[in-house]
Amino acid sequence: MAGGAVVAGIWKVAAVVLAVLLLVVITGAGTGWWLAAAARDQALDRLVAEQGVSAELRASIGIQNSAVKSMHDAAVAADKRRRAAQELAAANGRRYDAAQAKLSGARATTCDEAMSYVNQLLKDVK
Repeated sequence: MAGGAVVAGIWKVAAVVLAVLLLVVITGAGTGWWLAAAARDQALDRLVAEQGVSAELRASIGIQNSAVKSMHDAAVAADKRRRAAQELAAANGRRYDAAQAKLSGARATTCDEAMSYVNQLLKDVK
């Protein structure tokens, strides 16, 4: 019976060791699951924060795009005004050159003589 008691004692010790080992493995797995869940929660919080930042950036890019478009529209309008002013200046210059060409041979020695030429020049420039 002594041999049976030793074997029974070994089985009891082995059962306790296996139970402790099982408890350690289950605790480790539970800790692993807990750490994974905590990391997942932190990652989700960071994702939500990044999504907020991303939304703010998209909104600011939209505002910038609107500003760039309005600046482009203003530049196009200014360019049209510039071209119109250049054409008007060129037309006025041609009119002035033509009026001066008409008076190229005019000679006056007094202010009274010159006034008729000045009046003609002003009339032709209008």
